[in-house]
Amino acid sequence: MKLRLNQLSKTFDGHLALDSVSLALEAVGTLVLIGPSGGGKTTLLRIIAGLERPNAGEVVINDQSLVFEEDYLPKHRRSVGTVFQAFNLFPHLTALQNVTLPLEKVHGYSPKEAAKVARQLLTRFRLEMHASKRPAELSGGQRQRVAIVRAVAIKPKLLLFDEPTSALDPEMTAEVLDVIRELRDEGRDLILVTHEMGFARQVADQVAVLAEGRIVESGPAAQVLEHPKSERCREFLAKVLKY
Repeated sequence: MKLRLNQLSKTFDGHLALDSVSLALEAVGTLVLIGPSGGGKTTLLRIIAGLERPNAGEVVINDQSLVFEEDYLPKHRRSVGTVFQAFNLFPHLTALQNVTLPLEKVHGYSPKEAAKVARQLLTRFRLEMHASKRPAELSGGQRQRVAIVRAVAIKPKLLLFDEPTSALDPEMTAEVLDVIRELRDEGRDLILVTHEMGFARQVADQVAVLAEGRIVESGPAAQVLEHPKSERCREFLAKVLKY
């Protein structure tokens, strides 16, 4: 899918979170957003998801401008699968129910259809033995994989990941990154915010580096990560790749 960001700006309580961000991709593939904390990555992801409204600028997907009005946003949100760092599962529901609920209530599936889709995906991502467990009974990696199943189940045109491994230990991180890699390998369009630089190097088609609310560098992954042109990008990479 095509993605174009035109001069996006966003302010929170006087703080400029995004400052005239622009980016144009003829094919998203796997776009990885990296940069220092507070640089605007999550804000940008939430605007693309239709969860935040920009103060100025435009998001264009497949040559269609995203209209940031409540009459239009629900349809867009239903077409995007978003996975957050904090899982956002309903604690009183089982893994299966966490997947079937949006299928039934938002996407109009019958209970039988929703259960079939959910069970197929839970099996695919090695969670079939945990379908009847509530989130508190799952490991962090399992909870995040359930969240990914829920995002994939709606058949989104775009998958967004906001630091999906930041709360996980190394073993659980590997579980989740394996699932994201599977999705990437089957050709899905992904936008991923991550601090896992090794993983970013392996899976990214394009990388955009955000700092102080601006994209300081963007381009093919190998170019940006191995031969950065901007001083700000070089400073950031020197710090995160030091150890």
